[in-house]
Amino acid sequence: MSFEIHVSGHVKSVVDETLPGLVADLVASGITAGDSTLWGPDAEDEASKRLGWVQAVSVSRPLVPEIEALRRELVAKGVTRVVLAGMGGSSLAPEVIAQTAGVPLVILDSTSPGQVLAAIDGDPESGGLEQTVLVVSSKSGSTVETDSAKRAFEAAFRDLGIDPVERIVVVTDPGSPLDESARADGYRVFNADPAVGGRYSALTAFGLVPAGLAGVDIEDLLTEADATLLEVAIDSPENPALVLAAAIAGGNPRRDKLGLVADGTHIVGLPDWIEQLVAESTGKQGTGILPVVLLPVSPEVETPPADLQIVRFVDDAEHFRLFERHEGEVLVSGSLAAQFVVWEYATAVAGRILGINPFDQPDVESAKVAARGLLDARPEPTPPAFTVEGVEVRVSDPALGASGTVAGVLDALWSRLAEDGYVSIQAYVNRLQLPQLQGLRELVAADSRRPATFGWGPRFLHSTGQYHKGGPATGVFLQILERTDVDLEIPDRPFTFGQLIEAQAAGDASVLAEHGRPVVTLTLTDPQVEVLSLFEAAQ
Repeated sequence: MSFEIHVSGHVKSVVDETLPGLVADLVASGITAGDSTLWGPDAEDEASKRLGWVQAVSVSRPLVPEIEALRRELVAKGVTRVVLAGMGGSSLAPEVIAQTAGVPLVILDSTSPGQVLAAIDGDPESGGLEQTVLVVSSKSGSTVETDSAKRAFEAAFRDLGIDPVERIVVVTDPGSPLDESARADGYRVFNADPAVGGRYSALTAFGLVPAGLAGVDIEDLLTEADATLLEVAIDSPENPALVLAAAIAGGNPRRDKLGLVADGTHIVGLPDWIEQLVAESTGKQGTGILPVVLLPVSPEVETPPADLQIVRFVDDAEHFRLFERHEGEVLVSGSLAAQFVVWEYATAVAGRILGINPFDQPDVESAKVAARGLLDARPEPTPPAFTVEGVEVRVSDPALGASGTVAGVLDALWSRLAEDGYVSIQAYVNRLQLPQLQGLRELVAADSRRPATFGWGPRFLHSTGQYHKGGPATGVFLQILERTDVDLEIPDRPFTFGQLIEAQAAGDASVLAEHGRPVVTLTLTDPQVEVLSLFEAAQ
């Protein structure tokens, strides 16, 4: 088998209780056959337009020679550095594919001006703009972050005397605004299957074009996926996707948080892809499964909360012999393509178990609308509740800022946590300059004694942002922003990248507050220095 799964303890009991119903209802074969009635009448219309991912391997195979030919053509011209501008499902799958294959691919899924400039400039090791091809990926064809990046690169190419038509490749749905404008301008366009939602698009043009141009063997990836499709289509208790779905969505009471632990696995970054797939698919109507990306030594692994189910990724079945050490966990092993297929099926099945539509994202648009409103109105920034040692502190509720210290504000935020709550850390910063900020998650989890998630803004808005607004109202939110002198204009737009990322953070904070979620925003005015004091405050 290309994917193996082992369950024990409490979770085995949950699986044993849940599996018979899934098998009897022919759920696995129904998904493979494209049965849109599996998620109830309210979801039927959306599901009928979103099950193309089960056919992604056969639909995508004709793209392989076209992608490989374009790569050879670019390499022959000395164009060897690939940059991908995309958000959510358009970037997370190619990122894990390239990282796992050990192939360089620059991911631009941020509106941080410093990060955009770094993607444009390149570096001595991977090459500069002269050696660069930009892949612009947007399913809707109207994603503001992706459109802004495309405009910035077009201007930069022209400044070097390079025709952008020769250096920009577009991936989008047929008939989208981007499809029409790109074809009119003469760009090379790859169309994806419109019957596939963004987060289920790993094995479509959105995953394959940037990965293939970067040098990944995408034919091999599709072959691995094809083999796994046979396993997940069978209505059997041995179907790994049914077992996984039962493990993560079954049980009464249900464990609604999912700890994802990569334990020595060769697959790099897989939990980040799973996080957006599961959170955006299930976090709605006040329910959902919250993925929490963990280290093997994270506080939640050392002492698992009662509402958290751990899934541990291991290299091979040899590790299964050690399952006694991981009683009550789910152990999984498989190739990257197998993981893609099994998790997509399992997430769709989990939606059925939860009684929700796993293919819509009704709350994602709200933050986008709020950000656009702020960009249009350009109101004066909300004054901070207080500023201490260079850190500007803003709060959704004045009581959160009563202490006048960063440590006190964090303690006040943790005090709003219910027994089943979680902390969401959202970093709207240049992650190339502040990669250490991700380590804050471990300290917050230990200090708050509840599961904590970490997201780089604004990319998480296209994934876990759905869960934050549509899932259970149990989260508290910590935004981290930065003041910087670096900014970059967006050609033919009345706002800069710096103004855009500020509006995205403020817009999401306002929507969260409207939903009754507590929000604390910390703006670092000297990030490299103040990040250390932030770590101290969180201990």
